[in-house]
Amino acid sequence: MSTETTTPAKPARTSRQRLGQFLSDNGALVGLVVVVVAMFIATPDFLTTTNLLNVGVQAAVVAILAFGMTYVIVAAGIDLSVGSVAALSAVSAGWIVGQGMPGALGLVAGPLVGLLAGLLSGLATAYGKLPSFIATLAMLSVARGLTLVISGGRPQSMPDEISWLGSRVLGVPVPILVTLVMFAITAFVLNRTVFGRSLYAVGGNEEAARLSGLAVKKLTAAVFALSGLYAGIAGMVLAGRLSSAQPQAAVGYELDAIAAVVIGGASLSGGQGRATGTLIGALVLAVIRNGLNLLNVSSFWQQVVIGLVIALAVGIDVLRRKTS
Repeated sequence: MSTETTTPAKPARTSRQRLGQFLSDNGALVGLVVVVVAMFIATPDFLTTTNLLNVGVQAAVVAILAFGMTYVIVAAGIDLSVGSVAALSAVSAGWIVGQGMPGALGLVAGPLVGLLAGLLSGLATAYGKLPSFIATLAMLSVARGLTLVISGGRPQSMPDEISWLGSRVLGVPVPILVTLVMFAITAFVLNRTVFGRSLYAVGGNEEAARLSGLAVKKLTAAVFALSGLYAGIAGMVLAGRLSSAQPQAAVGYELDAIAAVVIGGASLSGGQGRATGTLIGALVLAVIRNGLNLLNVSSFWQQVVIGLVIALAVGIDVLRRKTS
């Protein structure tokens, strides 16, 4: 006589549960659609081709910074220095060109300065055992101070090789093209490489990742170096748009970058995050700012709105972790 063991069937999910799961997986996209529709209703000029391209340009620098931040947050870290590092990279490039060096050298040197700054933060975090919050807060101050020292507090003019980043190719602004390239690279690294999968492991459980043989310290240093590199590229794009490197450029951009990543569905506790979500998060912030500009809302009130959006995004992340 044989006995068969049957596994009880899982109860079917209700419509409410399915809706909750859909919103959890696609909340950022739903939020973007809602914001776009709201802005279109408030001001029909919003959905013009010219304005949509402006939104893309406005989102570009924050999106690139946020892509670099995604690596860090997935690995359960935080990088508060990206805005200052972006400014330092741009000013360094301007200074190099001002010494009679070719513009192409400045274009390459800027991102390398960002890479070096990020690597120093990563080494301080991984091997100096400083919390990433403290290490990058220190780098924020150091990078901004060096920016003012190098520039003497004055804007640095940009050569054509860098100013070109603010131009258009076949009618499409170059900042948007650079953003799409950085998005593709980030998505590939996170989804298709051993390095990317290792970051999710480190962010999910650092001790388990270490016991499984992952070089956690090297991975930690690498993600901050990548974040610095992306900040350097963002600095070049910003300088190209302005045709100059401003010592006080990108102040507060690190908060927008963190907000974009969290709005996109990443968890500040690590182990979660997608390039697609980050791009959507950056677009949400850009759409809100652009729409408020079209509605002639004071920049002071815009800061209030963006702050509330950041608080809402973090609150949703907390709730998501409690219910998961």
